[in-house]
Amino acid sequence: MAKEQDRSPVTVRIGGEDHTIRANVEPEYTKKCAEWVDDRISEIRSQLGLIESHKAAILAALSITDEMFQARAQVEEVRETQTKRAESLLFRLEGALEDPDVGDSKK
Repeated sequence: MAKEQDRSPVTVRIGGEDHTIRANVEPEYTKKCAEWVDDRISEIRSQLGLIESHKAAILAALSITDEMFQARAQVEEVRETQTKRAESLLFRLEGALEDPDVGDSKK
């Protein structure tokens, strides 16, 4: 576990409130994450009008989580496609090595 002194404190504004966060990452990264959350809260508030802060934060968390799950699914889909392509190429290469005439289109 990281020691307390290894964590850089950074103050960010989320949902109109200042929060001091200690993290084992660069302060700019923490600020970028906080800005993403704050933007999502602002977006939800502009869509729904007056809404309690904690409800806006919960909806923002759900929205960001949905976005993350969709991104994970896309990554997995790409991974599966690339794995299938690699397996197909390997099969073709192995076949060509076993029988050099397999890939020869001149025959």
